[in-house]
Amino acid sequence: MEEEKTLSNEFATVTMRMVDTRNGRRLEIRSPKLGRSIRLDPLELESLTWQDHSVFSEMLETPFGPEDELNPDELDRPHR
Repeated sequence: MEEEKTLSNEFATVTMRMVDTRNGRRLEIRSPKLGRSIRLDPLELESLTWQDHSVFSEMLETPFGPEDELNPDELDRPHR
């Protein structure tokens, strides 16, 4: 297993490690506090470099996703 690295500040903590999947290596990023994780391939990671900071600022307006704005009956519906 790859060594896990932790990055944190006063707002968030994430852990990162490389994982081998049947589709190749991925960077796994995990939020221990939230219990969420994602595995990103090289193209997905590179696409982050195509963005400017305004994209991330917009994402942080609803940090846990658009489902926060839905009522409980809408949570079971597929997202578009």
